[in-house]
Amino acid sequence: MKDIIIKPVVTEKATALSEKHGRYSFVVEKTANKLEVKEAVEKMYNVTVESVNTMNFLGKNKSRNTKKGLVTGRKNSYKKALVTLKQGEAIDFYSNI
Repeated sequence: MKDIIIKPVVTEKATALSEKHGRYSFVVEKTANKLEVKEAVEKMYNVTVESVNTMNFLGKNKSRNTKKGLVTGRKNSYKKALVTLKQGEAIDFYSNI
């Protein structure tokens, strides 16, 4: 199950969603489906998951100027899952630190 969830997304927007609506964001394995994400979150954090929404993000093109000229590349693509928990439940990402 640990292979499915790569890391939680801790940004201002994701934190506001979790405080207001009980929705938490995770970067997950590209091949994982909603049922696998639901089982992994429930096992890892001991919570009840109501729904899972997934999104695929394409990596952005990046370029920078160096001494040798313009260097171009691409950031990695990833899959993000928005997990809605049962009313009254919460996940504390900072308890393991």
